Amino acid sequence: MRIHRWMGTGLVCLLIATPLAGQKQHRQPLTETQAEQIREAGIDPDLRIKLYTKFTGEHVDTIKGFANRGHSAARAHRLDEELQDLTALMDEMGDNLEQYGERKADLRKSLKTLNDATPHWVQVLQDLASEPGFDLARKEALESEKDLADQAAQLQKEQEEYFKLHKDEKGQERAEPQ
Repeated sequence: MRIHRWMGTGLVCLLIATPLAGQKQHRQPLTETQAEQIREAGIDPDLRIKLYTKFTGEHVDTIKGFANRGHSAARAHRLDEELQDLTALMDEMGDNLEQYGERKADLRKSLKTLNDATPHWVQVLQDLASEPGFDLARKEALESEKDLADQAAQLQKEQEEYFKLHKDEKGQERAEPQ
């Protein structure tokens, strides 16, 4: 009888907690305006990657702006959030690169912009002094940046080779199956 009561109590607690977990706010790394620009650029993969690169650079600049401010719990919390947003944005851009790379979309212009920007991003993250309030988020952002930089460099190399052989497909949003 006691076990049934504990199971019943546990079930009630679970049912109460489930809707509360769904109400937890999820941070969005992009503003509504930025997200709309990304959606509109969905038909132009090269523009879409350029926009992701621009918005990621803006997050990096925000993080850099916090680097020299006085240390406080509020600053550490804000940096933690900004670093999490940066990581999410870089991961999202990596997903887009993967998808567009598989479709053979011509991304060479945006990849050049991205590859030119990544050394600055990693430098800002490395220059950011480690603090307990955001150390894990900083570490994850550095890992995500490295993955993205490696992916972009590899994709640019693959695209240069591919479009040397397939000159008729240059500038296309994707290669059509033959």
